Amino acid sequence: MGSIYQRKKKQPDGTLKALPTLWLKYLENGRVRRESAKTTNPVVARRILRLREGDVEHGVPINPKMGLITFDDAATDLLTDYKVNGRRSLSEATRRIELHLKPVFRGRRLIHILTPDVRAIAAARQKAGASNGEINRELALLKRMFNLAMQAGKLASRPHIPMLREDNVRRGFFEREQFDAVCRHLSVCLQAVVSFAYVTGWRIQSEVLPLEWRQVDFAAGTVRLDPGSTKNREGRVFPMTEDLRTLLKRQRVEGDTLKGRGIICPWVFHRDGRPIRSFRKAWETACTAAGCPGRIPHDLRRTAVRNLVRSGISERVAMTLTGHKTRSVFDRYNIVSEGDLTDAAAKRGAFLGALLGTPKGNQDGTVAKQSS
Repeated sequence: MGSIYQRKKKQPDGTLKALPTLWLKYLENGRVRRESAKTTNPVVARRILRLREGDVEHGVPINPKMGLITFDDAATDLLTDYKVNGRRSLSEATRRIELHLKPVFRGRRLIHILTPDVRAIAAARQKAGASNGEINRELALLKRMFNLAMQAGKLASRPHIPMLREDNVRRGFFEREQFDAVCRHLSVCLQAVVSFAYVTGWRIQSEVLPLEWRQVDFAAGTVRLDPGSTKNREGRVFPMTEDLRTLLKRQRVEGDTLKGRGIICPWVFHRDGRPIRSFRKAWETACTAAGCPGRIPHDLRRTAVRNLVRSGISERVAMTLTGHKTRSVFDRYNIVSEGDLTDAAAKRGAFLGALLGTPKGNQDGTVAKQSS
């Protein structure tokens, strides 16, 4: 059995005075362990002692610093994890922590952050106008902090962190005439970027804009992405269609023109030899002028997936071409093959015809005349 005691300090007059902080004494693997309870309350100290004895009984490693980690330390550990793993969303995670999590939880120990606190911050963010998706990204960071603290032995458990319901059905698609209208209001260099994304469905910011000529093979008729350069870290190959080949040849001519001026440009898409970092303002202006405001560049990715499926390409192949790793993309994008719908309607008509006794071929419900 363990015990609780007070340490004593020698006074100038030679007497011993008991210090107010209580200490714990218990056995772990036959060795005496002494640990400060960091409290003067005997009830609290006895509760901590029982927890320690329970850990010893169940073989749980004893860490006197367990539960002392603060939100600030956990946030630092999270960002370090992002850095060492090369996560491209590091800057976004830093922004979310600094703007929305740290003002609420700064200086607090993780063990003092409970489920009601999480619900309170979610409600406050909703009141401030944040979407459920935005709030869930912030709560996911908080959940990751707790998990990393537990993995490091700094925390024994974490509270339940409820996520909010999101509307994951994406409705942003471009019909061909809408896409052409937007292109007409973009500069030539940006027309090439969005046209490439319209065909391939590749992510513009991380996959299209950084594309270099070494990744384009006209002889093999392919464009490839290197392993590690994509969101799922896997390489990817897209075969050139006729319109894609025409587009890339036009970009190649521009590159050769720059070379004649002494400018070596490794990028397929550029502004007079300089890389294109962003074109958000130009995109928003073009969409407004084309009569479809509010569209985002990622709608081109959704459109490419839908067009691939509409053309009869299997979902598995379409996923490989566009770089989608899971089947859930078709559920989130609400993409269904029109051929599947046509087949479903035909099967339903055949079933009803058989059920009602309608001769085959009269799916409209009319009964054919019997020949005498």
